[in-house]
Amino acid sequence: MTSVAGIPVGLEGPAFWLPLVFVCLMGLAMLLYVVLDGYDLGVGIWLRRATPEQRDLMIASIGPFWDANETWLVLGVGLLLVAFPLAHGVILGGLYLPVAVMLAGLILRGVAFDFRVKVKAEHKPRWDAAFFAGSLLASLAQGVMLGQLITGFSTTPGALLFAGFIGLGLTAGYALLGAAWLVMKTDGELQTRAVGWARIAAWGTGAGIAAVSIATPMVSPAIFAKWFTLPEIFALLPIPIMSAALFVLLQIFLARLAVDAQRGNARGLRRWGWAPFVTSVGLFVLAFLGLSYSLFPYLVPDRISIWDAAAAPESLQIVLYGVAVVLPAILLYTVFAYRVFWGKAEALEYG
Repeated sequence: MTSVAGIPVGLEGPAFWLPLVFVCLMGLAMLLYVVLDGYDLGVGIWLRRATPEQRDLMIASIGPFWDANETWLVLGVGLLLVAFPLAHGVILGGLYLPVAVMLAGLILRGVAFDFRVKVKAEHKPRWDAAFFAGSLLASLAQGVMLGQLITGFSTTPGALLFAGFIGLGLTAGYALLGAAWLVMKTDGELQTRAVGWARIAAWGTGAGIAAVSIATPMVSPAIFAKWFTLPEIFALLPIPIMSAALFVLLQIFLARLAVDAQRGNARGLRRWGWAPFVTSVGLFVLAFLGLSYSLFPYLVPDRISIWDAAAAPESLQIVLYGVAVVLPAILLYTVFAYRVFWGKAEALEYG
């Protein structure tokens, strides 16, 4: 099959459009996972910086959501397995170690979440530490996975150093989402401290996004050409401009909230408490769109396209019927859960 920039020439019908549909569905699942599970991982990252009473409230703020948020990871990886089996083997094979670390972190978080509210008071700090460790491990591992994917699973010292830096950048991004979530969901001293945490994490997030934006075109001449040739460079210019504008807006919102907290202006904190979270999510969405454009149509950069890796069209059609049922159900449940448990967080109680 002949192709131009990874896109097949002459391929028509379901064999052409079904892989496109599934890569969009997989991308949607992974974006929702990064945003939704990202903020509760971020809350876990900040857990050690809070008082024992504040930790209980932090856990309560994610209590109704954190487990369901991980459903999007299961859906995304499941779609990769059934729709793109060739790429699934290559990607997970190349990411075996960070995937194992991520799963260990997620398991540790789940165990710690339940045990911390059932053990005696003197043992509770240990499970808080376990929840923090699990959140940090999962965040770092996901960032390393992203860095290794961008570099095509290269094992050179430079590529591994880059992957480690992206691990730190994504961890900072999750910490930003977590702090912004706490600004929106809490009040009082914890909200004030969360504003300060968000201001710290925002700079690490910006550095991580900049590193990915710079390194991705450098690792592939094809990606470089997609961004820096005419007329594409002008068509794509809004992405970095909007990202920079959102970053500046985020800093403005956080500075305003810091002043309101210092002055005890509860009305200002309530009025603008949502703004850091929304702008942080906007940064993640723009970064995701830029990365998706850079990698498309490859699942493994410059090696395996979505059409090379796709299962047979007949198999994809059958799977699509199942996705048409499962995806709306997950979306409806997610919307329902957030609607029911919206508002300021209150302490969790277990019978």
